[in-house]
Amino acid sequence: MLHVVAILVQEATTPEKNPILPDAAELIFGGFAFVVVFWALTKFAFPALNTMLDARTAKIQGDLEKAETAKSEADAVLADYRTQLAGAREESNRIIEDSRKTADQLRRDLSAKAEEEASATVARAQEEIRAERDRVFNDLRTQVGDIAVDIAGRVVGQSLDKKTHDKLIDDYIEQVAAGETGQG
Repeated sequence: MLHVVAILVQEATTPEKNPILPDAAELIFGGFAFVVVFWALTKFAFPALNTMLDARTAKIQGDLEKAETAKSEADAVLADYRTQLAGAREESNRIIEDSRKTADQLRRDLSAKAEEEASATVARAQEEIRAERDRVFNDLRTQVGDIAVDIAGRVVGQSLDKKTHDKLIDDYIEQVAAGETGQG
């Protein structure tokens, strides 16, 4: 027990310690430890950290330059594609216009050819009609002449020669064509 009392006495006579301020030995030891750690960081860690940061900065700068170059190339390619697209559109419009012109010309040519063929067909038909009319007219003239000669021979009572016969036929046909009936 004596021991406990000695401790109590010693505590009562010792001035009280400030709990905020550390002991002087701790301050000295802590300061020395800080200097050693700071020196070690300055000697080994900070140069390595600076080297790493410089390398990263250089990499980022290089990437930015590559991105800028790629963007410039992409813009150039895009402009080229747009130019080619515009050229292709112009070419397609030109081809369409040429096709329209060709189709119009072909339509006009076909129309003209059809009209030409129609005119030729009409002309052939008219020629055939004239030829048929002339053939029928000649057949009719022969028949009318034969009938007229026969009737004239009966009326006159004699036979007519070929020359007289042809003259009588022509005269009769001219009268019929002129609208005369032979009277007058």
